[in-house]
Amino acid sequence: MADNSFSDGVPSDALEAAKNASNTEKLTDQVMQNPQVLAALQERLDNVAHTPSSYIETLPKAVKRRINALKQLQVRCAHIEAKFYEEVHDLERKYAALYQPLFDKRREFITGDVEPTDAESEWHSENEEEDKLAGDVKNKVVIAEKEAATAEEPNPKGIPEFWFTIFRNVDMLSELVQEYDEPILKHLQDIKVKFSDPGQPMSFVLEFHFEPNDYFTNSVLTKTYKMKSEPDKADPFSFEGPEIVDCDGCAIDWKKGKNVTVKTIKKKQKHKGRGTVRTITKQVPNDSFFNFFSPLKASGDGESLDEDSEFTLASDFEIGHFFRERIVPRAVLYFTGEAIEDDDNFEEGEEGEEEELEGDEEGEDEDDADINPKVSCWGAAVSTDAMLLCCWVVSPPGVPVLL
Repeated sequence: MADNSFSDGVPSDALEAAKNASNTEKLTDQVMQNPQVLAALQERLDNVAHTPSSYIETLPKAVKRRINALKQLQVRCAHIEAKFYEEVHDLERKYAALYQPLFDKRREFITGDVEPTDAESEWHSENEEEDKLAGDVKNKVVIAEKEAATAEEPNPKGIPEFWFTIFRNVDMLSELVQEYDEPILKHLQDIKVKFSDPGQPMSFVLEFHFEPNDYFTNSVLTKTYKMKSEPDKADPFSFEGPEIVDCDGCAIDWKKGKNVTVKTIKKKQKHKGRGTVRTITKQVPNDSFFNFFSPLKASGDGESLDEDSEFTLASDFEIGHFFRERIVPRAVLYFTGEAIEDDDNFEEGEEGEEEELEGDEEGEDEDDADINPKVSCWGAAVSTDAMLLCCWVVSPPGVPVLL
């Protein structure tokens, strides 16, 4: 039988390899003669050659030395910026004291402890002239009916369910509220923000004031958010302003059988030896807004949180920031829904801008996926307390971007 593994003394696999190499060389020649392929390759090489990091690597040592000096200056700028934000915090504290008498009066009107005067109740609406003309016409026809209706109209004390209505209106809060939380939140009378004292570590406290109720004995529930305003030694260039780094809740003294943060379940257990079955009751955690006062602790000592915990902690920081910057200073506008409409309009504008830039940023998506910036809760916001444009950044140490 003839041996087909050799041809004229040359192994067949060597012949096959030579044939493939020849075909590859021909294909390469054909590709390299294609002007479109050459242009694409050149563009790719140009992009690689002109990245900032590759450019820096090509600079002489003397120039690199001067760049390092610029970075030293940038770090010093970051420390000055940190001092700026500390003074902004002091300014917020100063103006918070000026706002407080107005917020105290707001509470009195809400609870019905004080009735506003006619002058305090006067408000000029945008459609005031149209309303006045329409009212004049109607008054000529239905004045008698109007007087009768006014006499029968109910007059509840204060503004019922004021804060509870805000919780329902704001998506960020309504998502936390369960049906069994609602009767409790109807007893909420006020929410206050307290800033840390001068010379103390930067922080703020949210105070939730409740009237006497059937659920717990506390008159005030508190949530403390701890902040820092200093560049990270390991990454000073990431500094963008004060960060919320941790938070503490408070113990709720629930009345018997009223704790909505836990639920009782029944579970059957079988005895291994005798085979008998018994039913036991066990308390397990339950979804509730009032878990807000039992927050996760930010990881310390270099420990990392799991993904779910990171998301929960970042969301908590965002909610605390939202109470401080938006809900408490502008409560009546969130009650009426006017602030929510303003927020929606602003968000729509942002989306429109993103759509216009979408074509220019397609190539950046993959690069951005590897970036791990701090969680922001959120970017630049006008601080109603200090009446300044401030950038508040909230971030648990080491927490990746989640928003």
